[in-house]
Amino acid sequence: MSPKSTNIQKVAVLVDAQNMYHSAKNLYHAKVNFREILKAAVDGRNLLKAIVYVIKSDVPEEASFFQALERAGFYLKMKDLQVFAGGMKKGDWDVGMAVDAISLIDKVDVIVLVGGDGDAIPLVEYLKNHGVTVEVVAFGRSASSKLITAAERFFDLEDDPKKFLLTKESRRLKN
Repeated sequence: MSPKSTNIQKVAVLVDAQNMYHSAKNLYHAKVNFREILKAAVDGRNLLKAIVYVIKSDVPEEASFFQALERAGFYLKMKDLQVFAGGMKKGDWDVGMAVDAISLIDKVDVIVLVGGDGDAIPLVEYLKNHGVTVEVVAFGRSASSKLITAAERFFDLEDDPKKFLLTKESRRLKN
C-alpha cells in the first residue's frame, strides 16, 4: 500500500495508445486488448480515472476503435496527426500525459503508465518524489529497461500475451 492510502488504493491509468499499438503490431502482428489491460492495471483497486491518449489520422476503422475504447471504460484524449512539409509525421502525447499525471498527484495513490516509452522516466521520478506509487504496464521487449527500473512495479504483458492481444482469430471468435 502507498503511504497515502489507508483503504483501497485510488488508481489512475494513463495509456499511450500509439506506443501500445506499435508494440503489439511489431512484436505479435496483433492488436491490443485495451479492456483486459485496464483490468490488469486496476487490479481490484479503486479506479479514479482511465485516460487513453490517441492520435487521429482519419483512417476508416478509427471511429470504431475510439468507440471500443470508450466502451472499455476509457476517457479519450485526441489530437490530430501532424504532417510536416517533407512528409514526416508525428503524433505523441508525452507532454499532455505528463501534465495529466502531475495534476492527479493529490487525487490518487497510484498512477499506472501503460506504455514503455523511456521519455516517461523524469515523470516517474517526479511522481515518486511526490508520494505517488508509479507502475508501468507494457510489453517487456519494447519497453525501456530504464523505465522498468524506475517504476515501483512493472507488469509485463508478454507474460500472458493471449490475454492482452486481439489476434485475427480472437476477433473472429468474438464476432
